[in-house]
Amino acid sequence: MATINDNYLKLKAGYLFPEIARRVNAFAEANPDAKIIRLGIGDVTEPLPEACRTAMIKAVEEMGDRATFKGYGPEQGYAWLREKIATHDFQARGCEIDPSEIFVSDGSKCDTGNILEIFGKNNTIAVTDPVYPVYVDTNVMAGNTGNSNDKGEYEGLVYLPITAENNFTATIPSQKVDLIYLCFPNNPTGAVATKEHLKAWVDYAKDHGSIIFFDAAYEAYITDPEIPHSIYEIEGARDCAIEFRSFSKNAGFTGTRCALTVVPKNLTAKAADGSDVELWKLWNRRQSTKFNGVSYIVQRGAEAVYSQEGQAQTKALISFYLENANIIREQLTAAGLAVYGGVNAPYVWVKTPNGLSSWDFFDKLLHSCNVVGTPGSGFGAAGEGYFRISAFNSRENVEEAMKRITTRFCA
Repeated sequence: MATINDNYLKLKAGYLFPEIARRVNAFAEANPDAKIIRLGIGDVTEPLPEACRTAMIKAVEEMGDRATFKGYGPEQGYAWLREKIATHDFQARGCEIDPSEIFVSDGSKCDTGNILEIFGKNNTIAVTDPVYPVYVDTNVMAGNTGNSNDKGEYEGLVYLPITAENNFTATIPSQKVDLIYLCFPNNPTGAVATKEHLKAWVDYAKDHGSIIFFDAAYEAYITDPEIPHSIYEIEGARDCAIEFRSFSKNAGFTGTRCALTVVPKNLTAKAADGSDVELWKLWNRRQSTKFNGVSYIVQRGAEAVYSQEGQAQTKALISFYLENANIIREQLTAAGLAVYGGVNAPYVWVKTPNGLSSWDFFDKLLHSCNVVGTPGSGFGAAGEGYFRISAFNSRENVEEAMKRITTRFCA
């Protein structure tokens, strides 16, 4: 008889966002006239930049001509896109990243999970708490953890609390860990990491032979010139870090799907016999075997992000969402709530009032204001008592949601 991967049975009852959807759908069915505003899942709402749309339309037309038709492309991504990424996103910031070290993919969410395939089962893995749930759940699925406790923490993972007390930065562990997940600007707290903080992590990783998985999906929202956009802005990071990026939140590709992972060619880890193995070769082998590449049409759209028009239009999109975040932050602060993030990130992290649990706050906002956010406890034990509000929505909806919260809930 066929058997299953029992590790899936260790997963908590529902992934965070499906549970949110379940509660919202139940409320909507019971209250069909309620006008629900969703500020929970970090999905963008504004149209793709015109430069991207134009490039994709042209690419579709090329697919209709035998002379310009494209079939299978390189699994690593077309060279012309990788070159643009290397030049604009990394080399322009002083990062020594070669186009061949960039792998174009269909999502950083996918890559942060798939990357585990090239690592062994005996690594000690550190995650922040709160944390983007994908980091934890994919390790559970891969068999890298034990069962979860009453707080939802899994045996075998090292949790690094990020709280108001430590300014929502990840404290360097006293013990040795092998794989480290860092996300800055942070999802869900909206916190950023200084050069000094990232340098401390790079130094730790180099001293202990660790690998940092650096999720920079929200780097485009950094407005402070002192805050690094890439881990590779830190000296020595090429020796210890893999970086993940996405076109989803800067250019609105959440439904179009395009991202990238950077694996420096000099980056190594140990084989069972103690020899050093280049991770680039393993990731290249994995992608060549299990991935057919992002479509030509989508990659042309992503390339257009780096055109003069694309840069201006993308910057306008980011500014729009940052202004939404500012409206949320200012109005909730004025209403007396403790608010964090929302400055160099599209997420606002709110302390729930009056000792309410994260899910109780979620239910109260949904029922009294018809506004949906994300319970902090869904991101980990240290997220209990907090709530994430996303700036990804129309200006009209953001303003209406804040009006409802400040007049119906906080009044």
